[in-house]
Amino acid sequence: MNVSSMSLLFGGLLVLTGVGGYAAYGSPTALIPVGFGVLLGICGLVARKEHLRKHAMHAAAAVALLGFLPSVRGLLGIPALLAGQAARPGAVVLQSVMAILCLGFLVVAVRSFIQARRARAAG
Repeated sequence: MNVSSMSLLFGGLLVLTGVGGYAAYGSPTALIPVGFGVLLGICGLVARKEHLRKHAMHAAAAVALLGFLPSVRGLLGIPALLAGQAARPGAVVLQSVMAILCLGFLVVAVRSFIQARRARAAG
C-alpha cells in the first residue's frame, strides 16, 4: 500500500475515532480527531497526482505531527485511567487513540521518505 493510500486509511480511522467518541461521550471536543483525519485524507487525495505527491505527503506528516504532540497527554494519562483515577476517562482514551494513529502514520511517512530518497540516489 502506498503512502497516499495510508494517508487516506489513517485519516479515515481518525474520523471514525472522532465520530465514535462524540457518539459515546457527547462532547464536541471529541470531534477534534475528525479535523486531523479530514486533513490527512485531503493530503492523501492530493498526493495521487504525481507532481504534488512530495509536497502533499510532507504536509500530511506535518498534520500527523501536529495531531500527535497535543494528544500525547492522553498516553500519559493511561496509568491514572487504569488505576480508576482519571478525571476524564473518555478524553484519555480518545487522546491516546489519536496519538497512536498519528504516530503510526508518522512512522509510515518517514519510512516512505527514506525509501524515496534511497531510490532517487540509486537511480
